[in-house]
Amino acid sequence: MSPTLLAAAAPDGPSLADFGKDPLWISIIKALFIFVFLMLGVLFGVWTERKVISRMQHRYGPNRAGKFGLLQSVADGLKFGLKEDLTPNTVDRVLYTLAPIILVVPAFLAFSIVPFGPSVWLFGHQTPLQLTDLPVAVLFVLAMASIGVYGIVLAGWSSRSPYAILGGLRSSAQVVSYEIAMGLSFVGVFLFSGTLSTSEIVASQAHGGTVGLFGLDIPLPSWHVVLLLPSFLIYTITMLGETNRVPFDLPEGEGELVGGFMTEYSSSLKFALIMLAEYVNVFTVSALSITLFLGGWRAPWPISLWDGANVGWWPMLWFFIKMVLVFMFFIWVRASLPRIRYDQLMAFGWKVLIPLNLGWILLVATMRVLQVESNRVALVYTLAAIVLVGCIAVWFRFDTVLQRRREDREAQVEAEFAQLRDAPDAGGFPVPPLDLPHYHGAERKEVPSGSN
Repeated sequence: MSPTLLAAAAPDGPSLADFGKDPLWISIIKALFIFVFLMLGVLFGVWTERKVISRMQHRYGPNRAGKFGLLQSVADGLKFGLKEDLTPNTVDRVLYTLAPIILVVPAFLAFSIVPFGPSVWLFGHQTPLQLTDLPVAVLFVLAMASIGVYGIVLAGWSSRSPYAILGGLRSSAQVVSYEIAMGLSFVGVFLFSGTLSTSEIVASQAHGGTVGLFGLDIPLPSWHVVLLLPSFLIYTITMLGETNRVPFDLPEGEGELVGGFMTEYSSSLKFALIMLAEYVNVFTVSALSITLFLGGWRAPWPISLWDGANVGWWPMLWFFIKMVLVFMFFIWVRASLPRIRYDQLMAFGWKVLIPLNLGWILLVATMRVLQVESNRVALVYTLAAIVLVGCIAVWFRFDTVLQRRREDREAQVEAEFAQLRDAPDAGGFPVPPLDLPHYHGAERKEVPSGSN
């Protein structure tokens, strides 16, 4: 079938009804393609990150193994596989070994619902460029991310190390807070697309709709990133926290926890699996952002003006270019921003992202009501949304004022304590002077302060 006929048969791409019809050997080929794609992506992604950050810092980066250092990741992988695997005596060996596997397997599974392109002809069979799809495909990604955190928690707990346990606890608390915000950022997409299927979400971005407001039909853009920009920005922040990347890499903060939950894992195959899972998760959240907000495999304007841009194998190229750009955003953030404190991380997730998400969801629901039915009920919803957003803004302001008052009270108490400490006669603690005499035998000798 020619690309023109294929486009006429499925102008918006595949849907849920097109899945489950492939022969087993085609499914195996697509699964192997995803595995090879992710493995090569990790190899070149590590090299790209090291090289780009090096150039940002006026260094050369990898430049010894292969041309331009392209084989540096291969050399690192061989080193991880051949190094001696040291296991501490006090660890829980079963969980210590299973934790990296629990981390890496859900990372690969989550990528199975990502659409790479429309339906194509592969060895005489018409098949979507996607391994599988589900009516709740996006929830499947969230479920795999939740299972992956078990690997981090078990890696920290089984190591029987205080630093590793703290890293595991931090990761569990971080995922709870930021995965709630991530899930809420998807609600706007679900409301506008009317489905949780990734292939149908991409299809819903093929054509923009209209919204009736004050008797006028206002056209809506096709890509969700334009209409749902707050949801996209919130998702962009939460995907950094979900993947433990800078500035939210608190579970493995080397400045505080040595290596976090990875402290007791030597540079061996287990450590390589943990790093592999981290990079695969980065590619998964990048692909999910493209699918939900950036049109999926569809060509951007003005390439979309070409009739053959969204048919055949060309959409795989547009998807790959978008994925490279999102990954470069990860690199840019890592090279630019410092790590924040843990209390700032949790306060930002619970006090800022989640309330903003809830208010934005109400506004999006109001827009959907305006789009579906133009009556007085829509006006009531609009007024309610405005009131809610105003209440949230006042609450944010009130919470900020209370925080400043608490900080002022703490500073005042600290100053009073310092005054009492330095004045024992006023009821404080009797602090001995710093310049105490040192006795050497029977002879009394004054030694200046600060000497040994």
